Amino acid sequence: MVDPSSLDEIRMASDVEETVRPDDRIDDERHDEENRLKRSYVSAVKEALSEGDTNAVYDLVEPLHPADIADLLELTEEEDRSNLAAAITDLMSPEVVAELNDHVRELMMEALAPQDVATITEQMETDDAVQLLEDLDEDDRRAIIDELEPETQAAVESALSYPEETAGRLMNRHVMAVPEHLTVGDLIDYLREEGDLEHDFYEVFVVDASHHPVGTCALNWILTTPRTIKLVDVMKRDQTLIPVNTDQEEVALMFQKYALISAAVVDESGRLVGQMTVDDVVHIISEEAGEDALLLSGAGDGDINEPIKEAYSSRVRWLVANLGTAVVASAIIAFFGAAIEQLVALAVLMPIVASIGGNAGTQTMAVAVRAIATNQLTRANTWRIVWRELRVALLNGATVAVLIGIAAGILFSPEMGVVIAIAMVINIAISGLAGVLVPVTFERLGQDPAVASSVFVTMITDSMGFFAFLGLAVVAGLAPLG
Repeated sequence: MVDPSSLDEIRMASDVEETVRPDDRIDDERHDEENRLKRSYVSAVKEALSEGDTNAVYDLVEPLHPADIADLLELTEEEDRSNLAAAITDLMSPEVVAELNDHVRELMMEALAPQDVATITEQMETDDAVQLLEDLDEDDRRAIIDELEPETQAAVESALSYPEETAGRLMNRHVMAVPEHLTVGDLIDYLREEGDLEHDFYEVFVVDASHHPVGTCALNWILTTPRTIKLVDVMKRDQTLIPVNTDQEEVALMFQKYALISAAVVDESGRLVGQMTVDDVVHIISEEAGEDALLLSGAGDGDINEPIKEAYSSRVRWLVANLGTAVVASAIIAFFGAAIEQLVALAVLMPIVASIGGNAGTQTMAVAVRAIATNQLTRANTWRIVWRELRVALLNGATVAVLIGIAAGILFSPEMGVVIAIAMVINIAISGLAGVLVPVTFERLGQDPAVASSVFVTMITDSMGFFAFLGLAVVAGLAPLG
């Protein structure tokens, strides 16, 4: 029986240990109330760096968590980052490198010698190592891989052989797997004596003679089951297996749908080759959510650390495309030029029709893109969703039409109020349809629906809004066509 006083001593020792760990030294001297590095602290580091006082730089940075050190490097000007890294050499742990922004990490790795990068890579999990190397130039990547230990080199090259953003590229190859003939006692002894416990794991995978996963054992089951019980009698046979070529978005959806903590990754023959864990999926979800939001706006990577040339290239092409679609709307306005000249009210009210229609289309498009990304909108329910969004659009259109119709009727004429009200209903209905059908069409064509949907939805809503409003005004005899 354990002496209670001993337990108290253990707890006190643990508490002391936790209070002095650099990873936990978060206080008001360096962080604000939102846990961001204070401007005064960052300025102090920069000042010490500019004065060449590397000891002061080290003392300032040493207490930081690896994620905060990564933030500090990103907050430092590009020309000073290498000097900062040199001043805190032994603090540049794999954890820091893994937390760095992609663009910052790439620039810093290119500035280091291949053997230095290889030393960092050796200490990283395979998935983090691959993320470190995959964005580098082929020559730089090859030089670093050649410096790796044979075992690490084989694991990295195997991961890089899979397509980007797939389970094979992202999985962790450190897997706790045991044969199915073991008992619970055998498993516990194995974990204590031979298991690689340096790496986190949440369950033990049970495999057959061909290394195919046949079940899993959660750690709490292992600790609460008698030693003599066979694994095959307590293991969970129903498990989610992820093929190596599964896209990372699909992996995230599987974790969300089945409430997974970890899952086995299998190759084409069904053999266990790695695992995905929930911490990896959290990064995937964050990355995909940000990526879709930026793609909808045509902002490319949307990264403030992205080189200016790349940011320009990714954004300008969508602005040029938008310019082309705007010409279509302008051509429709020009076609009704005489009507606009004769009736100033048309020029006054046109922007309202286009603006409301554009917002309605954007709302529907955002809902549709998210539904496609989360597998809520599929071929099985496409037309039901289209009909739903059309009804929502008609209700929205009717509400806005009444308001703008009354206002236009009072300010201009009852006829003008009726015309803009009908045009508003037509345009918002078209916007609702476009907001669903455009993303669905892109998805059916195998393209990312978030990439160019906004450009085409905007073109449709603007063009049809102008055409409906000006056309109705001409048909109603409020203004001449030519």
